[in-house]
Amino acid sequence: MRVTAGLLGLSDFEGQWTLNRQIKDHLGQMNGAMVGSVTFTARADGALDYREEGTLTLADGSTFAARRFYRWCSDGAGIAVFFDDGGPFHHFRPQGVTDGTTHLCGADTYQVAYDFSNWPRWSATWQVTGPRKRYTSMSLFVPAPLA
Repeated sequence: MRVTAGLLGLSDFEGQWTLNRQIKDHLGQMNGAMVGSVTFTARADGALDYREEGTLTLADGSTFAARRFYRWCSDGAGIAVFFDDGGPFHHFRPQGVTDGTTHLCGADTYQVAYDFSNWPRWSATWQVTGPRKRYTSMSLFVPAPLA
């Protein structure tokens, strides 16, 4: 079990986590749920590679394999998250309940709130708005059982 008080560092996230995500589509009512895993792997440069894999099930019953890749880097008082192509995504301070920086993608706005208050269980809730998007994505991360 990971036990850390106060500000978390990159090494606190290293390893495997179970992921449960609920998606509430406020426009098209195409709600969904994802079950999967996230693995944080240390890199030689001190950063972590974030690899997310799972199955996304939509309200109509269709299912899809889902994957995401990010790079998490320490930047002093927080963590900077980058897309797998190196482009900047957002920044946050890994402590308590905290908002990350806003990410603009064309006409769409992505805003995240993290909750580390029940560490090592933690969550990320995204509010996404735009001309054709309006949804909430709530992800719960729990340490994966040891094999």
